[in-house]
Amino acid sequence: MTVSVFDLFSIGIGPSSSHTVGPMRAAARFARSLADEGQLDRTTRVRAELFGSLGATGHGHGSYNAVLWGLEGEDPETVDVVRGPARTAEIVESGRLRLNGTSQIAFNSDADLILHRRRRLPFHPNGMTFSAYADDEVLSERTYYSIGGGFVLDDDGSGQPELKPDPTPVPYPFRTGAELLDICTEHGLKISEVALANECARRPEADVRAGLAGIWQVMQECVRHGCATPGVLPGRLQVRRRAADLYLRLVADSGFGPGVDPLR
Repeated sequence: MTVSVFDLFSIGIGPSSSHTVGPMRAAARFARSLADEGQLDRTTRVRAELFGSLGATGHGHGSYNAVLWGLEGEDPETVDVVRGPARTAEIVESGRLRLNGTSQIAFNSDADLILHRRRRLPFHPNGMTFSAYADDEVLSERTYYSIGGGFVLDDDGSGQPELKPDPTPVPYPFRTGAELLDICTEHGLKISEVALANECARRPEADVRAGLAGIWQVMQECVRHGCATPGVLPGRLQVRRRAADLYLRLVADSGFGPGVDPLR
């Protein structure tokens, strides 16, 4: 199974790919399924239940907000993280949610988003169940698992859902590091050249390079933001930000002149 670099380095909201990105994707997937099945206009209420690790650490890891934003159709890569917490407060205070970004429904934050701190689903500790209702009638109910890295599995009823490999044939398939090195030796290629050739089996090279540049840009923006932002991290835990203080100490101890960034 060859995994795309864009799956390994997917852009998403922090602090956790499994507890924040995955739940947001699962909630958005459920909302889209209601639209695809023609049930969105009939839905008057949704209920989300988070189990296991998601339920136990849902507030600290941002799962609570992620589910609300996902139900409103937000994507982890593009969601406005500055505006997001204010939107959560609006949903809680108004008792209204924009399901899939379009359909206004009632939402009770105490009854409709449940964090089960001591219950888990049998397949995986990061389980979620979403239910949609037309008054008291259940229109749809689906279970998802956030298995890490932002990957989400739909419960297929088997009790053992599997992550399906990308079926795209690539010129240099490998399963282990040793196989990768053998390919490089046999074909006289660098690891980066093997990776690029495999990526280009999925999309044009120009798109690959543009996507990689975009990931690099986001990484640099994250570093700059962390180094320039003091205070505490978002969320209930009130964790103190450390990067800005560490950066100032690094600048002071580096001996570089004014305007020279010691990280470059």
